[in-house]
Amino acid sequence: MSASQGNKLGIVLAGLMLGIFVAAIDNTIVGTAMATIVSELGDYDKIVWVTSAYLVTEMAGMPIFGKLSDMYGRKRFFIFGMIMFLLGSVLCGTATSITELSIYRAIQGIGGGALVPIAFTILFDVIPVEKRGGMSGIFGAVFGTSSLAGPLLGAYITDHVHWRWIFYINLPLGLVALALIVFGYKESRAHLKQRIDWWGATTLVGAVVSLMFALELGGGTYAWDSAKIVSLFAAAFVQFAVFLYAETKAADPIISYAMFRQRLFASSTVAGLFYGAAFITFAMYIPIFVQGVNGGSATNSGLILLPLTLGSVVSSQIGAFLAMKTSYRNVMILSAVILVIGAALLSTITPDTSRATLVWYMIVTGVGVGFSFSVLGMASMHGFGANQRGSASSTMSFVRSLGMTVGLTVFGIMQRNSLADKLKEAFAGSDNAQGAGSALGDIRQSLTPENRANIPEGTLHKIVEALSSSISHMFLWSLVPAGLALATVFFMGRSKLEIPAKGGKPEMAAGGH
Repeated sequence: MSASQGNKLGIVLAGLMLGIFVAAIDNTIVGTAMATIVSELGDYDKIVWVTSAYLVTEMAGMPIFGKLSDMYGRKRFFIFGMIMFLLGSVLCGTATSITELSIYRAIQGIGGGALVPIAFTILFDVIPVEKRGGMSGIFGAVFGTSSLAGPLLGAYITDHVHWRWIFYINLPLGLVALALIVFGYKESRAHLKQRIDWWGATTLVGAVVSLMFALELGGGTYAWDSAKIVSLFAAAFVQFAVFLYAETKAADPIISYAMFRQRLFASSTVAGLFYGAAFITFAMYIPIFVQGVNGGSATNSGLILLPLTLGSVVSSQIGAFLAMKTSYRNVMILSAVILVIGAALLSTITPDTSRATLVWYMIVTGVGVGFSFSVLGMASMHGFGANQRGSASSTMSFVRSLGMTVGLTVFGIMQRNSLADKLKEAFAGSDNAQGAGSALGDIRQSLTPENRANIPEGTLHKIVEALSSSISHMFLWSLVPAGLALATVFFMGRSKLEIPAKGGKPEMAAGGH
């Protein structure tokens, strides 16, 4: 590779990493500011739409944009995704109501659905085989780092500038990423002509939209057995069944069953589902434990995730390196075993658990999760040509996001029900029972340092014990997806990243330089 080619490659990689960071950080940074946004815009009962609108369009778009990038090229859809994401960001910053903000977040989500999976696909297109391990580790580290930077950056901007700037800040970062790809990435014009699978696209979007709204609105806005929620689940089931049938008839399906006949792809994708479900649970509820049980501030509860993030960032790079030395399966077995150990350790936390002990538990868990950020992405695209990598990468991203969404909903219900039961038990026959029930609404707001000072010591002790027990109980249940991930990775086979011999021809993809 000449110096000129090396410089161009560096420009492309910088653009991809910046694009991944901007898209991946979005949900965490917005979540930090939601309390402030609602206090200004009102309509607290519609707050769920702000998150669900983004997730619905993001998840629905992932497999569709992945397939389109295989058909018509990566560059145009990365550019389209970034433009839609930035347009949505600017509009979000101008929102004057929660309804407007939700609509603009849906536009953002369309862009997010294209950015991350296509960025990882371009990485495989342009990087020689012998360097993919190291670069996949770096990209996985960027993805992991965003989970830490989001809460910290969101809290700082909200407290010291204005919540609207959590959206406006995407503009300079996104424009730089866009310019780097537009002027640095020279894509091959050779693309395989395929038919667009309209039936598959329509039914998949409908199924995802119905499922997401059922999960977001159920148990909160509407009861789980209400006609609206039951109808949404039924609509999701029917449309998904039609989608599965349509894919058997489509000439060029969005999600090809033939890909799932490849053992490595199928097992990697299913493992991604379980990793997503376990990881999001730890990322969301460890800060709640720190703030509600230990009495930390919202900003400090974001900082406490630093060990989890650092563990995942380091292991992401180690995992990518090991994948060049041994099989993907061996690396992921090690990863899953460590994840199971981490989940088991976190299930033992109590109000008496020291901060140092919690830090070590998070490091172990982060190390277990981090391997998956790089290795599962590499494994899912292994063996596929340039005309299928987009579909492979986006399917993995879609399934992992689905695991995170379903996992957060299911475990959130478990934690909420457990907390309700424990509070009722703790305050049975007490005049404080009704007051303690307010902790169910928003436990983090109820137990801020300011509000804790106004709660009688005996009452506070019971609430803290109930919250701690409910979270540790939920972490115990997180052993289920962690254990299923361990069982799944055993089916990955013996494939590993093959490095060409010196003087041999490295694998070159149609999308490369």
